Amino acid sequence: MDNIKEIHLTPEGRQKLVDELAYREGEKDAEIIERIQEARGFGDLSENAEYDAAKEEQAKNAARIAEIRQILSVAKVVDSSKSRSVKISIGCTVELEDAKGKRSTFTIVGTTETNSLEHKISNESPAGAVLIGRKKGDEVEFVTPSGKARKYTIVGITR
Repeated sequence: MDNIKEIHLTPEGRQKLVDELAYREGEKDAEIIERIQEARGFGDLSENAEYDAAKEEQAKNAARIAEIRQILSVAKVVDSSKSRSVKISIGCTVELEDAKGKRSTFTIVGTTETNSLEHKISNESPAGAVLIGRKKGDEVEFVTPSGKARKYTIVGITR
């Protein structure tokens, strides 16, 4: 299995996965087992929708547990707060300005932590890939997933 893709996580992203794993293996698993036992009490399992739903949820939970364990087993934690570099790396929050003076702020994270609602972009996204290794004052250009070419100046980097 040499072709396992390296996954980068911020310390916060790793902790979120550790917490989710503990919840899914503990509290969530106990809830599901309780629902299965309750559904068994309803009688005939061949026509028992509650039982089927609980078993399906149990399978999904087990799959997510396996996925989290796999991510944690190969993930490399990148802590940009310990870096003295002025270059952008995973964990940095970057402020960009376009030609019209409009500013946008993004945090560069590993692929498993991406969340557009929180302005967290992957280091492998078009913008993230172009920003890694750059510094304040650099001009960057990339094509968004929708096909639009964007040009920005890096005006701020925080860790």
